[in-house]
Amino acid sequence: MWLRLLVQWALFFWCLLLGIQLGLFVRHFQSGGNAPYYPRYPGVEAFLPIGALVSLKNWLFNGQIDPVHPAALVLFLTFLALALLSRKSFCSWFCTVGTIEEVLWKIGQRLWGRLWQPWFWLDRLLQSLKYMLLIFFIKLIVLDMPLAAVRGFLAAPYWAMADIKMLHFFVSLAGIPLVTIVLLLVLSLFFRNPWCRYLCPYGALLGILSFFSPARIRRDPAVCIDCGTCSKVCPARLPVDKKIQILSPECTGCLTCVENCPQTGALAMAVFKRPLPKWVFPLLVVGIFASGVSAGMLSGHWQTSLSYADYRRLIPLVPMLGH
Repeated sequence: MWLRLLVQWALFFWCLLLGIQLGLFVRHFQSGGNAPYYPRYPGVEAFLPIGALVSLKNWLFNGQIDPVHPAALVLFLTFLALALLSRKSFCSWFCTVGTIEEVLWKIGQRLWGRLWQPWFWLDRLLQSLKYMLLIFFIKLIVLDMPLAAVRGFLAAPYWAMADIKMLHFFVSLAGIPLVTIVLLLVLSLFFRNPWCRYLCPYGALLGILSFFSPARIRRDPAVCIDCGTCSKVCPARLPVDKKIQILSPECTGCLTCVENCPQTGALAMAVFKRPLPKWVFPLLVVGIFASGVSAGMLSGHWQTSLSYADYRRLIPLVPMLGH
């Protein structure tokens, strides 16, 4: 669907710009102020989901929104809202990792003429890994982390420099992290979305929340011609042609099945069982995202409270933080 591709690639290049801008921002301070100054955009905080979970607990139990990385919480809540209202659309419309994996498996499909998939039992076993990772983080942060520790973490220099630490991690990739990322990229040429399907705890959380979404793919058996095209093209390999509605947490609302259905009216994204025109769901997805970001900006919970002097003091300490 061209609308989804437009949103995907707009977000991909925007995230790329955010990363470059953050690198230039850091270089200014690392050079002692000799390199040109570029502003840091709060959007980079979308890549701090674990810290955002800590921030969410702080907000719920301490009644405070973290002023250091407020955009991390705003974006995290926005993505949760997306899952509750429009299924796991974050994964297929906004996630840059999902975009890269989709490009790679489509390239692989063209190169080999097909894609592979693990045996059914192995596929189910591997899918459980992302839920195990999610349970680990939920237990570690939501259940076991004392509120005093939450406040301490959010007040620590490590959290203040979390986005800078993230930048350093990706810029200086080596060893096991580099091998793991390269392996996942190579596997994406042979299998659909290995990271998303098997290892992403963020996607697992959004998938669970999507159970409560009023939006879902619905098939009209009276109109359906049982050609099976919808199931063949589904990136999540869901049996769309065998179901009246798709409730699976693996459904990302990508609309690939709807776009490829040859029979008008047989398949649609529906809200409260009411089929939507093809252009409405994309508008809903983008509207929820834009509303969340706008709410954060208008409420004053977007820009960091860190000053120029704070960054000048803390950035030189980044290599030592966390060691």
